[in-house]
Amino acid sequence: MSDEYKYKLDHFLFPLITNIPKPKILELGVQNGTSTHKFLEICNKNDGYLYSVDVDDCSKVSNDSRWLFMNTRDDNFEYIKKKIPQKLDIIYLDSLHEANHVNKIFYSYYEMLNVGGYFFIDDISHLPYLKENERNNFYCEINNKETFEEIIGIFNNNHNLFELNFSFKSSGLAIIKKTSPEPLKKKMNIKSREKSLKNILRLIWKKIKKD
Repeated sequence: MSDEYKYKLDHFLFPLITNIPKPKILELGVQNGTSTHKFLEICNKNDGYLYSVDVDDCSKVSNDSRWLFMNTRDDNFEYIKKKIPQKLDIIYLDSLHEANHVNKIFYSYYEMLNVGGYFFIDDISHLPYLKENERNNFYCEINNKETFEEIIGIFNNNHNLFELNFSFKSSGLAIIKKTSPEPLKKKMNIKSREKSLKNILRLIWKKIKKD
């Protein structure tokens, strides 16, 4: 993992959760265990437990007694929900970064999050992957942009149920703090007035004034 990824976690994720007592953490996506080891540090410090999921066998990442690894898809809901507590304090999504998948995962696990708990979604910024930028990657550009818009759409109809913030360091991070026990409503796409006649006239007027 890049230094920017570690910086993002160390400055925008872990400071928010480091003092949560007896945290129950669900990590979706393990890879080489960068986030896993950091979560386990918090679990050992605060008497918590970490549940991790990945389609690849990452069972050798750690032998910590406070860790349960599940080698399966993160949308294998029936299996996973039998293995984890009914209530969680932290959920970290860093698996398949496609908008439809993020929506499915968010709506399926959010209900298990305690009020005051955090749901983190990695890879929400498409900016590093634009054609002219260093990471230049079509797949990541499009999927991260769609994921960002998906999260905004969910928030648009649930702004009274959770707080939403973003970090755009590295590939970005959505920081969601649950503030209400009420169930989520379906996402509501944002109806922008960008293409309205009023805005078209505004842009024409701006151009006239500039010329």
